[in-house]
Amino acid sequence: MTDQPEPDGRKRSVTIAGHRTSVSLENEFWDALSEIAADRRTSVSNLIAGIDETRGECGLSAAIRVFVLDWFRGRREANPGGP
Repeated sequence: MTDQPEPDGRKRSVTIAGHRTSVSLENEFWDALSEIAADRRTSVSNLIAGIDETRGECGLSAAIRVFVLDWFRGRREANPGGP
């Protein structure tokens, strides 16, 4: 067994509360996190740290995916006539 990333995803190291951890997400989720972080004028690491603080028992990668989904749903609801 090799430790190679999946072709449609990417593992990145981030610092949360002073410690490094690895997060595996599909490229589209990394892109979405970058977009959200830019919109909020923060870094992706800070955004993930905030998600980590509120995720409860959920795994971090799953919590990030749900956060991204909720963010885009909220944007759509705020602009129902938009794309």
